[in-house]
Amino acid sequence: VTYDGLFQYTLVILTAISLFYNIYKNKNISKITEGIKGANSIVVIEYRGLTVDEITEVRHALRATDSTLRVYKNSLVERACDELGHSELREILEGPNAFVFSKDTINGPKVIAKFAKKHENLVIKGGLVEGKMMNADQIKVIASLPGREGLISMFLSCLQAPIRNFACAVKAVAEKN
Repeated sequence: VTYDGLFQYTLVILTAISLFYNIYKNKNISKITEGIKGANSIVVIEYRGLTVDEITEVRHALRATDSTLRVYKNSLVERACDELGHSELREILEGPNAFVFSKDTINGPKVIAKFAKKHENLVIKGGLVEGKMMNADQIKVIASLPGREGLISMFLSCLQAPIRNFACAVKAVAEKN
């Protein structure tokens, strides 16, 4: 084997590795893009300092609300956001980040905010809610809202109140006579 032959062989191997790496990156970018498209809320969190058990605990809590926690390279998320026109998310993509994708607008942020109160190492950086950029404080406000079932319950209570008050008034008049 000559030096030229070895060099050409190495060049072919490096080219193949580069090609496979690009395919891998493009596959991940498309996976991230699909995750962003399918989620009503995306929360970016910094998980530095959390133990594996704590991350597993938050993953299980999120899974119960039909949400997922994923860790991707920031550069891949930036490229996916640029493809979808959410380049404003770039501002908070520094350091080790995890991404919470939630189909329900409130449940994912609610779980993360509750977990962040118990674990100071989990930092909410911001995210996208229904396509709009939100900072950490806005995400916490959204997390404090009642869930879908709670809102429906409140709405039905408002509908029921006038009928209940009318029934009480009729009963009071009937008892008076």
